[in-house]
Amino acid sequence: MSGPGSYFARHTHALFSSAGHLARAPIATTFTVVVMGLALALPLGLDVLVRNVRAATADFSGAVSISVFLKPGVAEARAAQLARSARERPGVAAVELITATQALAQFRAQSGFGAALDALDANPLPHALVVTPRPANSSPADMESLRRYLAAWPEVDAVQLDGDWVARFNALLALLRRALLVAAGFLALGVVAVVGNTIRLEIRNRRAEIEVTKLVGGTNGFVRRPFLYTGALYGLLGGLTAWLVVAVTLVLLGPTAARLAQSYGSPFVLAGPGARELGLLLGFGTLLGWIGSWLAAARHLARIEPGSG
Repeated sequence: MSGPGSYFARHTHALFSSAGHLARAPIATTFTVVVMGLALALPLGLDVLVRNVRAATADFSGAVSISVFLKPGVAEARAAQLARSARERPGVAAVELITATQALAQFRAQSGFGAALDALDANPLPHALVVTPRPANSSPADMESLRRYLAAWPEVDAVQLDGDWVARFNALLALLRRALLVAAGFLALGVVAVVGNTIRLEIRNRRAEIEVTKLVGGTNGFVRRPFLYTGALYGLLGGLTAWLVVAVTLVLLGPTAARLAQSYGSPFVLAGPGARELGLLLGFGTLLGWIGSWLAAARHLARIEPGSG
């Protein structure tokens, strides 16, 4: 009998046979699944950490700005014109003009040197512009281009880039994401190795069964099929375990993170892996399990022939 129905029936039988075999060895299955789950949980946890840090610091983009100090003697009307010109530049979100009078008043209120300032004959402070870029235009290259543009004005005495720490912070997040990819790659190889070794032991323990199957005409593909589904099930269960580990961890850390955010007046709450991440994790785990079992089965099943042992 052949055809789509027969093909589907063979694969369905192999799937349920593999699931039953795992159920009959719960302790060994649990240990393998837990090891795979912990390996997959680390890159998922790092990804969740980076996404939560980015969400918690989304307003840092507003902390990046450029302070433009005009030369002494520039009229306030000219400073206002320069502020309007800066606002018209693409990529600029806002420009605040701080006049010399406003700057002196702020300094008087914050410094405590009011009496000393009264002794001055003239206001020594210049007019200043605080230029804030749009979040999409706050990269180091964009900020440097904007700084050169402002510094080229003849009325400008000095330009100061504020927010270098934000650029360093974003660079650190980029480094963490790169480390996440590297860790995910190595841990994926570890998962493949764990599944491959487990399937190798399965093949060795079921050698007699495999020999009998081949003796009655079973091909390597037919014999390999249950082991492939076993590896895929290991990967699927490992991915589900990883998701549960990260979800439980976030539930335990959630109240503490919420109290910390409230102390800063922020409504931020930890966001865990959603349905998309769960789907990707289950698919990735299943794929790794399938690859590991295929490599082990392709290597060891070919060596088993009736009477070879």
